[in-house]
Amino acid sequence: MAAVTATDRSLPRRIAHLDMDAFYASVELLRYPQLQGLPVVIGGGRRACDSVLTTEGSGLPLHEIPRSAFPLLQGYTGRGVITTATYAARAFGVGSAMGLMKAARLCPQAILLPVDFDEYRRYSRRFKEIITDIAPVMEDRGVDEVYIDFTHVPGGQREGGRVLARLIQKSIFDATGLTCSIGVAPNKLLAKMASEFHKPKGISIVHEADLQALVWPLACRKINGIGPKADEKLARHGIHTIGELAARPRDWLVQHLGKATGAWLHDAAWGRDERPVVTESEPVSMSRETTFDRDLHAVHDRAELGAIFTDLCQRVAQDLQRKGYVGRTIGIKLRYEDFRAVTRDQTIAEPTHDAATIRRVAGLCLKRVPLQRRIRLLGVRVASLVPVAPHSADSMPPGREQCSTLGLF
Repeated sequence: MAAVTATDRSLPRRIAHLDMDAFYASVELLRYPQLQGLPVVIGGGRRACDSVLTTEGSGLPLHEIPRSAFPLLQGYTGRGVITTATYAARAFGVGSAMGLMKAARLCPQAILLPVDFDEYRRYSRRFKEIITDIAPVMEDRGVDEVYIDFTHVPGGQREGGRVLARLIQKSIFDATGLTCSIGVAPNKLLAKMASEFHKPKGISIVHEADLQALVWPLACRKINGIGPKADEKLARHGIHTIGELAARPRDWLVQHLGKATGAWLHDAAWGRDERPVVTESEPVSMSRETTFDRDLHAVHDRAELGAIFTDLCQRVAQDLQRKGYVGRTIGIKLRYEDFRAVTRDQTIAEPTHDAATIRRVAGLCLKRVPLQRRIRLLGVRVASLVPVAPHSADSMPPGREQCSTLGLF
């Protein structure tokens, strides 16, 4: 059962959203301080030219490697995608999830660094430990963002939460050298928006009375949960800002956008959100996927696809075993060369974390999708998870030989 914040409303509810500033890039700048102020892009896999970025490769301590030794984005070819970029790079229109080839056209002089997830996770654990030492009711929302309940924490009510936000910002910076932006508001919905108001290193305070002045002028997309398709649909009805959304009656929104969606949009536009800060939660699924360096064909590249598919199944199985879960719904995801994506899944009678079973059922799912076009991405997912006792009979990881690469691939 998830643990949540207390429901005592004797004090005004103050919820914070903390977002680390350009987190991956900032961690890299701690390692390479000589790149401060330069356009730097993090993304893609490690390449031969990145070998200079080690003490062994350069013969120098990392902070003494000359700027001229770092590989540039200029001339990049491949399928890599940007994970994040420094603010200096963002000034050129470069941003997260953008293809590296497009970024190379926008900012060829940017330095390209490979992703180092182990290092990012280490810093993530550190800044979250600092937060919970000060404000223990924290909801983990990923490697670089959290929600925090300030309501009953000393300083959490002073200046609307600004005093406590300053303390957390300073404590994280003093311990790690990293900066963050914090929004504090009556609920998670408004706090998430507020944390974007003054990036980087910003603190933004929103009260209920600020809704009309601070929130309503914003584009509808600023509401967390409104994606491109929903935004386009709202635009077709002449709704572009949150204020215009708030001006539509609830019944009108329900009629034109559906009962659940319409009601949620009306509440969101008026800044209503009763969701608690959840300190513990169970995962609903685990997945692994990979984007290929070149498009692969189910027939011509069958051996290569089969090996990748088996490896993905094994990795998902290992994740489940390591974290102590089994699942009943097994599925696959394909993205074709034209970027169209398809998914299929199948529910089995008994939950499992066995790699061979996952491989077999995922293979059955593959038989239900067209495979004439070339494939650019392949993924495997296990859902409907339940925890399993750590010493159950089937908890030992299966050997690699148990996952046959025979079948559709």
